[in-house]
Amino acid sequence: MQYPDRFSDLPPYAFPRLRALLDAHEPGGDVLHMTIGEPKHPFPAWVSDVIAEHAGDFGRYPVNEGMPELLTAITDWLQRRYGVARDPEAHVMALNGTREGLYNAAMALCPETKNGARPVVLLPNPFYQVYAVAALSVGAEPVLVPALADTGFLPDYAALPAEVLDRATIAYVCSPSNPQGAVADRDYWRSLLALAEKHDFRVFADECYSEIYTGTPPPGAMEVAEAEGADPERLVIFHSLSKRSNLPGLRSGFVASGHKNIARIRQLRAYSGAPLPMPLQHAAARVWADEAHVVDNRALYAEKFALAEDIFRDTPGVTIPEAGFFLWLPVADGEAAALKLWRDTGVRVLPGAYLGRDAGGGNPGAPFIRVALVAPKDQTETGLLRLRDCLYSQDN
Repeated sequence: MQYPDRFSDLPPYAFPRLRALLDAHEPGGDVLHMTIGEPKHPFPAWVSDVIAEHAGDFGRYPVNEGMPELLTAITDWLQRRYGVARDPEAHVMALNGTREGLYNAAMALCPETKNGARPVVLLPNPFYQVYAVAALSVGAEPVLVPALADTGFLPDYAALPAEVLDRATIAYVCSPSNPQGAVADRDYWRSLLALAEKHDFRVFADECYSEIYTGTPPPGAMEVAEAEGADPERLVIFHSLSKRSNLPGLRSGFVASGHKNIARIRQLRAYSGAPLPMPLQHAAARVWADEAHVVDNRALYAEKFALAEDIFRDTPGVTIPEAGFFLWLPVADGEAAALKLWRDTGVRVLPGAYLGRDAGGGNPGAPFIRVALVAPKDQTETGLLRLRDCLYSQDN
């Protein structure tokens, strides 16, 4: 019996890999989890009431593309947040978790060949792992571009050879980025959209962390595209309630683009997708329409980032990111640092190499650890103090 080769060289996923690294060793203190980006702040209390109110709809098949009230709530949010007007019937589709959309949009939109050759999908490195699996699933060549400090922790796709860009069909960008918290400014989006127009590829903008920031709201790819008069089909954006509203278990996100792209994505969903159950769609519509809880949530993260800034104030090489809820901390070796931290203090963090791949010059995540600031403030403070004293103290 044969199996496909296209997934045969996938490395173990980050968290099983982390368990293999740490779990054979006893923790050196009370265990504190700072690994996974699962929000721990409270979600709006009324979400459960909305689901209960519409529980009878669990007996109905869900609307594949999203019920009209949900799609309208999403386009209303796009208008409030980015100042762009979109048609809920033509330009958006609800997602059962944004990971579904990041995968299935590639399935729906990536051609089998480009300019007579195997297509290329451009990925930042490190990256959210679904990008690479999507590229392999459509038969494309993943081209990993390092997102390093000297490029603002964002991929410099313009530096690629023209022959690679001419085969490109999709370029994934995460802003604010996971894991580094870097924000693509207007110039970055403007330049990338121009590059995509020149070489005829689509930009997939993963903006799931857009509502967690400490200063100016991050600009959105769609608002820049609108201002530049870019082809609406050139850009596909993805958003989620997981981080914005502390509802990762609701599995509510959306994809927005031009009407041709969305028609193809909707058609694929009709055949193969898993739409959001109707009671959850009702809840998601209410959540997208409410901003008060988002402001409160952002304030809680701001407190923890201020705490981190104070704790690492005198630590060379450590910078506090503009957005998101991770710290991307430099170390000599991410795996060695994570193991030492676990064995000495009981704090669990993720080696940066588990979010990247070896590509040309090595794995750009290797000399980093990712630290999630999702726990309550007191636990976060304890974890960061242990981490600083264990890994950055001159006595170690």
